[in-house]
Amino acid sequence: MRATKALLISTSLIAIAAPGSASATGQTTPEQTAQAVNPPPQASSPQQDESAIIVTATKRASTVQDVPFSINAQTAADLQRSHAQTIEDISRNVAGLTVQNLGPGQSQVSIRGVSAGQIVRDQPGVKEQVGIYLDESPISLSLFTPDFDLFDLNRVETLRGPQGTLFGAGSVGGTIRYITNQPKLETFEGQVEAGVSVAKGGGIGYDAKGAMNLPMGTVGAIRGVVYYSHFPGFINSVGPYSKKNVNDGERYGGRLSMLLEPTDNIKITPRVVWQRASANGFNREEFYNLYDNQFTTEGGTDLGKGSRTVYLKIPEEFRDQTGLYDLTASWNFGPAELTSVSSYIHRNILVSRDASALTGSVSVDLGFPPAGINLASNLRDTTKLDQWTQELRLASTGSGPLQWVFGGFYSHADRTYHQRLPTPGYDMFTDARFGPGTSAAVDNGFGLVDNPYHSDLPYVDKQKALFGEASYKFNQFKITAGGRWYDFHEKRRFHSGGLFSNDDDRTDTTKSNGFSPRGILSWEPDRSLSVNLQVAKGFRLGGVNDPLNVPLCSGSDIATFGGFQTYKDETLWNYEAGVKYSKHGVTFNAAAFYNDIRNLQVTLDAGSCSSRIVFNVPKAHAAGIEAEFDVHPMMGLDLSFAGSVLDSKFGSSVTSNGVVVEGIRKGNRLPTVPKYQLAATANYETRFNSDADWYVNGSVQHIGNRYTQPSDQEPIGIINLTYFDPATNASGVVPTALGTFQLPAYTLVNASLGIKWDNGLEVSAYVNNIFDVDPKLSLDRERGLRARIGYNVGQPRIIGLTVRDSFGGHAAPPPPPPPPPPPPPPPMQTCADGSVIAATATCPAPPPPPPPPPPPAPQRG
Repeated sequence: MRATKALLISTSLIAIAAPGSASATGQTTPEQTAQAVNPPPQASSPQQDESAIIVTATKRASTVQDVPFSINAQTAADLQRSHAQTIEDISRNVAGLTVQNLGPGQSQVSIRGVSAGQIVRDQPGVKEQVGIYLDESPISLSLFTPDFDLFDLNRVETLRGPQGTLFGAGSVGGTIRYITNQPKLETFEGQVEAGVSVAKGGGIGYDAKGAMNLPMGTVGAIRGVVYYSHFPGFINSVGPYSKKNVNDGERYGGRLSMLLEPTDNIKITPRVVWQRASANGFNREEFYNLYDNQFTTEGGTDLGKGSRTVYLKIPEEFRDQTGLYDLTASWNFGPAELTSVSSYIHRNILVSRDASALTGSVSVDLGFPPAGINLASNLRDTTKLDQWTQELRLASTGSGPLQWVFGGFYSHADRTYHQRLPTPGYDMFTDARFGPGTSAAVDNGFGLVDNPYHSDLPYVDKQKALFGEASYKFNQFKITAGGRWYDFHEKRRFHSGGLFSNDDDRTDTTKSNGFSPRGILSWEPDRSLSVNLQVAKGFRLGGVNDPLNVPLCSGSDIATFGGFQTYKDETLWNYEAGVKYSKHGVTFNAAAFYNDIRNLQVTLDAGSCSSRIVFNVPKAHAAGIEAEFDVHPMMGLDLSFAGSVLDSKFGSSVTSNGVVVEGIRKGNRLPTVPKYQLAATANYETRFNSDADWYVNGSVQHIGNRYTQPSDQEPIGIINLTYFDPATNASGVVPTALGTFQLPAYTLVNASLGIKWDNGLEVSAYVNNIFDVDPKLSLDRERGLRARIGYNVGQPRIIGLTVRDSFGGHAAPPPPPPPPPPPPPPPMQTCADGSVIAATATCPAPPPPPPPPPPPAPQRG
C-alpha cells in the first residue's frame, strides 16, 4: 500500500513539473472558466440565466446548451431558493432524477428509470448505478454515498445517460457532480449563514455556516468552509423505549482547500474535506410490528399509516464519518492541459437498529419460551472504507474544430463490513432449547456471546481503465466519439457464525473487463438551436451474493433462492435524440431515449431467510421523454418547468422451479421509479427600495406512484404475519390479507419570501411541504413481511427562517501610482534689454530715444 500512495503523489507531481494566461480560480483551466463566468447566488434574478451556466461535464468548459447530451445544472442560487439540504431535495426539480430515501445518509439514486430495486445496509457487494463526484474525486459507495452539506457550492451537475466514457463504472444511468467554489487569487470574500426551522408535530432545527476566501499574494489563495446543522426529529416511538422526535440528528464538518499558481499555467489544489453526520433514529413509520399489532393487547393503535410512529425496545442510531483528501494539479502548456487527480477517502459508518422484532420472529419459529421471544436485540452494521484513486488525463485547449481528451484511471478500495446482533440472554435460551454448548458450537471462531448472528466481509476492489473522447466540428455539424476500456478485480471473504447463520467461511473472487463506447452527432444551424443524436454503452460490475441464512429459511425459500450465487455485469445501450433551444429569454431542452438493459441486477428479499439476493434479469428497458422549460416573460419574473415520463419494465421473467421469482415478470415495472415526475417553479424579484431587492418563490413538485421491490406489484394474497403479545405472552402466525404495497403518488408545495440588500445581507422565510403531506418514500420490511412492516417517509411541513450575509468579492485595489514627475520648465527667451523671460511672453518695449539737444542761440554782431 505504501507503493500505491507513493504512486498517487508522484503522478500528481508529474503533472506540474514544468513551467508555464493568468487565472483567478479553479483547479483546472475549464473549471477556472466556469467559476469566473457563473454568477454568484447573491446576484439579481436577471443575471441568473440558466442557459448561460458554464459546466465541465465533458472535462471542458461549455454552457449547458453547448453540451451535446442531456444535462441539468442546479446553481447555488437554485439551491438557496429551494432551501435544499440533500440530494433528495435537489432531485425533485431535475427531470429524470429520482431518489429513494432509506434513512439518514442512505439515499439510493437513479436516473432515467434505470433502477435495480432497494439496496439496504447489509449488501456491501452491490455496485452503484449512478456515479457521484465531489469536483474531480469519485465518492460513490452504493447505498452510502456521502450526504455532504450543500453550502458554498457553485453548482450541481446531473449528467443523464451512460457516462462510462469519462466517468467510469457506476455511471450506467448517469453521473452527479457536486462542484464546490474554488479558491480565488487576489480576492477576499466570504459568506455567513444561520437558520432556524420547526417541523410540524416535531422538533426544532437550526444551523450555522461560514465560508471565507483569503488571498496569499498573487500566487496563492485559501478557501475554508465550516458548517453545523441540527435536523428536527418528527418520528415518535412507543413501547419500552418511548420518546418524542427520536430521529433528530446533526451534521457538521468543513472543507479547506488551497490554490497555488507558481506560474500562470500551473495550478496545484490540495484539499481536505471532513464531515460527521449522525441521527438518533430513522424516518420510519410502522403499521405492523411483532410486539404491537392487531393481534396484541396494544392493538397497534399507536401505529399506522400517517402516524409517524415506530415501536422500539431500544434506541437506534446512524453515524457516518467521512474524510476526503485530494490533490488536483494541472499544467497548461499551450496546445493541451495535463491534469492529475489523486484522492483518498476514509469512511466509518454505523447503522444500529432495533432488531427485536426480527430476532423475536425467529424465536417464535424456533419454539423459544416467551422470555426468549421478548428479548431486546440490536443489529449493528459497520462499514469501514479506505479508497485510493488516481486519474491522469491530457486535454486539448485550443478553439479549433478538433477537441480531444484521453487519460487513465486507477482505484484501490479496501472495504470491511461487520454485522453483529447482540441480544443479551439469548445463549441461555439457545442452549436450553437445543442442548448445552449449542451457542458456543455455532459461534464459528468469533468468540462472541449472546450474539445469534455475526459476520465479517472484507473486500478488496481494484480497477484500472483507459479512456478517451474526441470531437470534430465542420460547418453546422459536430461528431463526437469516445470509449473506455476497464479491468476490474474483486476479492471477498465471507465469514459468519451464530445460531441464525450457516457457519460459512469462504473466499470468492470476481473479475471483469470490457469496452464501453459512445458516439454523438450534433447539428447546430445557429447559436440558439442544436439537435443531438447519441448512442452510448454503460456498465455495472457484477459480484457474488452472500450465502443464505439457511437455519432461518423455509424449505420453499431455500428451493427458490438457493441457486443464485453469483451475478454478472449489467450492461446498457442508450439510444437518445435531444433538442436544445435558447433565445429571447426562452430556454427549452428535451430528450427522448431508449435504454436496452441486459443482465439487470435486481435486489430482492429472500423471504424467511432474512437475506437479500441479487438476480440478473436477462432483458429490461427504460424508455421515456424528459423536458425542461424556462421562460422570462417580464423583467424579474422567471418561470420553469421540469418533467419526465418513463416506461421502465422487465423484458423477461426470472423463474425458479417453474415459478416466477419475487415479481420479476415480463411486463412488470422496474422498482423505485415513478412513471412521471413533474416540477414547476415561479420566482419574482424586483427592487424593494434604493438599497434592496425583494423576491417571492413558489414551487410544486409531483412524484408518481412507485414500487420498492418488484414483488410489491404482484398480487399479495395472504401473508403469514408473526406476532407476540408482551402482555399475555401469546404468540403465533396468522394468515392475513394486507392489500397493496404500491407507494402512492404525492405532491409537495413550497414557498419562500425574502429581501436581499445591496450590501450582501439577505433574509428569507420559507415553508416546505405547506400542506403537510406524508410521502411514502420506500417500503421498510423485516424478514420478508413477517416481523415488521412500515414506510420510510419524508419530512412534514417545515417552517424556517434563514439569514445570510455575503461580503467582499472584489480584488484588492492596486497600490497608488507614484507621483508624476514635475513638468519640464517652459522654454525661455532673452530680450534686448538682457532680461530672460518665458518664450510665450512679450519682451518689454525698448525705451524711447532721448530728445535731440536744442539748437545753439544765434550770436549778435
